[in-house]
Amino acid sequence: MLIHSASQLLTTAGGPQRGHDLGNLEVIKDGAVLIEGGLIVETGASEDLLAKYPDQEQINARGRVVMPGFVDPHTHVLWAGDRALEFELRAQGRSYLEIMEAGGGIVSTVKATRKASLADLKSQTRKRLQNMFAHGTTTVEAKTGYGLEMKSELRSLQAYLELAEEVPQDMVITFLGAHAVPPEYAGAPEGYTALVCREMLPGIKKWWSKHTSRSLPFVDVFCEEGAFNLSQSRLILETAQSLGFAIKIHADEFKNLGGARLAAELGAVSADHLVVTSQEDIEVLAGSDTVAVALPCTPFGLAEGDYTPAQEILSAGGLLAVATDLNPGTAWCESMQFAVALACRYMNLSPAQAIVAATINAAAAVGKESEVGSLEPGKKADIIILDVSDYRHLGYRFGINLVHRVIKDGKYVPSEEFS
Repeated sequence: MLIHSASQLLTTAGGPQRGHDLGNLEVIKDGAVLIEGGLIVETGASEDLLAKYPDQEQINARGRVVMPGFVDPHTHVLWAGDRALEFELRAQGRSYLEIMEAGGGIVSTVKATRKASLADLKSQTRKRLQNMFAHGTTTVEAKTGYGLEMKSELRSLQAYLELAEEVPQDMVITFLGAHAVPPEYAGAPEGYTALVCREMLPGIKKWWSKHTSRSLPFVDVFCEEGAFNLSQSRLILETAQSLGFAIKIHADEFKNLGGARLAAELGAVSADHLVVTSQEDIEVLAGSDTVAVALPCTPFGLAEGDYTPAQEILSAGGLLAVATDLNPGTAWCESMQFAVALACRYMNLSPAQAIVAATINAAAAVGKESEVGSLEPGKKADIIILDVSDYRHLGYRFGINLVHRVIKDGKYVPSEEFS
């Protein structure tokens, strides 16, 4: 397939972009991209590629923007139920931590998710994945963490493995058994930490090897006041690494406990949230290969004024990515386009910087930068065609889906055919 006559072909070529180098889109005007066997073969000017490959099946972009599919590197896409009541409580002045301490928050979703069948979990999750795909997300990081017991967490993993064979997106699976302290361990986080380390992590590894040939999932932990403190987070992550898992961390969303520094020390693939990270910890993180993942939909969803300090991260030379944090409590948002718009407004990123943060840098945040996130020879042909002629409309516009067409692995997949 030859896609041609793009007003702007954004390749984002050259690998993840650090610091103030962020934002190099590598734009080809009147660009074209050749796809063969589901992979990118060549990019260049439309005139050149049309002359070189006259017999290829063609898609005429008709002056639209063509770019890599979005990579969403942080989602909690699988859950049951909703938390609309909590949204109302927050609108009345209750804080997220207050609601969590009163038995709401993550724990309320845990109760609903534990009750849900495998079929129910898949049905609800598939709909969200469909919305994400329609908005241009072709690779999705997908966390467990609403089971918080072995049986329910395994059911979530099973749902993900089955969905990964049924939906067009690539799914990067993360085990987040340490998302919160479950009700049966209320007031005893050390006991639940021990359970995660001694039973859940070894059990997950054994179960995984019996059910799939995929590489092990990531292991994540919510290092935060009211969840897991720094020492508990360290123990969980070091145990995971000793078992062969790669690691991620939720850090510094509300309190600066040192999670970002821990991520850098342990070589985590990403540290996510980072709203209240200190300047000292930002510099440590920026000196590592750990990707800082900003989740602007979350403070927006909580009506808070503080966002990830993107400019400080870039000034320190860090790797910055953007994600939705799709979840039922703080950010029910399936659109990376909206995350880009928020990043431009509240993190002062240019549209070009936000697009790179949502593609090649986001791919680095899930360890897939050699496969997706840019339009370069040998990479997967994950492409979106926007119904605009200038990439700056991403960021400039919001509340509308700008995606005209999604191509996954070199095949056009209409959203109505999403399985």
